[in-house]
Amino acid sequence: MQSIITILREVRDPRDMNARHEVGTLLFLVLAATLCGAKSCVDIAEFVEGREEELSEIVDLPHGAPSHDTFSRLLRLLDPAELARAFTACMAALRQELGLALRGVVAIDGKSLRRGYEKGRACLPPLMVSVWDSETRLAIAQARAPAGNEVAATLALLRGLVLKGCTVTADALHCHPKMAEAVLTAKAHYALGLKGNNGPLHDDAQRAFEAAGADVPSFMSEEKGHGRFERRRASVLPARLLARPDALPGLKAIGRIEAERTGTDGKTVTATRYVALSRMLTPEKLIIVMRAHWSIENQLHWTLDVVFDEDDARTRKDYGPENLAVIRRWAQNILRLHPSTASISSKMRQAKWSKDRFFEFFAHMR
Repeated sequence: MQSIITILREVRDPRDMNARHEVGTLLFLVLAATLCGAKSCVDIAEFVEGREEELSEIVDLPHGAPSHDTFSRLLRLLDPAELARAFTACMAALRQELGLALRGVVAIDGKSLRRGYEKGRACLPPLMVSVWDSETRLAIAQARAPAGNEVAATLALLRGLVLKGCTVTADALHCHPKMAEAVLTAKAHYALGLKGNNGPLHDDAQRAFEAAGADVPSFMSEEKGHGRFERRRASVLPARLLARPDALPGLKAIGRIEAERTGTDGKTVTATRYVALSRMLTPEKLIIVMRAHWSIENQLHWTLDVVFDEDDARTRKDYGPENLAVIRRWAQNILRLHPSTASISSKMRQAKWSKDRFFEFFAHMR
């Protein structure tokens, strides 16, 4: 717990010199309240006021519980990049302490803060880009996309991460030379979705698979659940069979996944996806990698919306939406790191109702 507070105290305070509460103290209180289910600055202030005595055992509150205006002012003024760097530093320290090495699939994806838009700009909500470790189910880094530019935010995030030996996955928006180069510079491999936005390479991949015909080695998987039946067939071709094998830096292969889904209504939907690969994978491994990528949607974005109500968060002023988004991911990581098999929402309730349980969620990370 003290290590988190120490890192938060290094965040630069954007307020005037006469601010009464330390920035590290306020940010820790915001994190603690969010971990216990607070959704807004009013919720945070009420949480701190109601548990002032026990929180005073962790941080100094010489002026009593801060008001909701105090929390709102800090979150509106604080540069999200400052808080995001603190988050990344904290996660790196915790992973090192707990021996959680990065070695599997690292997924990158953006998520809009749907209700966090400025007045009159509903079409341009803030966009957060997250880097997700699919093996430990933890967010390891995140950043606000400037002017909604997810590509620029992703490239900036990759420059600050050590991803040696990992496989970085992303959707077709990121299938371009700069992204491939950035992943290789981080000493990682890539598996990037390939669609029509990269027309020449996409068409080249289609022609290569058509020319190969039925001779391409493949692997098929089948799944049943929730009234649905899904079948996937994966196949991989070496990049040397492409007309332009140098279309992306380090391109070694092209994967294809043919998916067929039959829903509860009996209707069947088919789709074919292509993937640019920086190393030759077996068809079976390709399915595993791409399924791991979708965990960022199912286990990060879904939890943020359903448990933390991120899609309904109405904070809109200045940097408030982005800073609270960072805090939510931080709180989710703390709850996930606890070894209990209870759900995230159950752990959140336990932290809210029990002082001992609240302390335990922080103490187990030491």
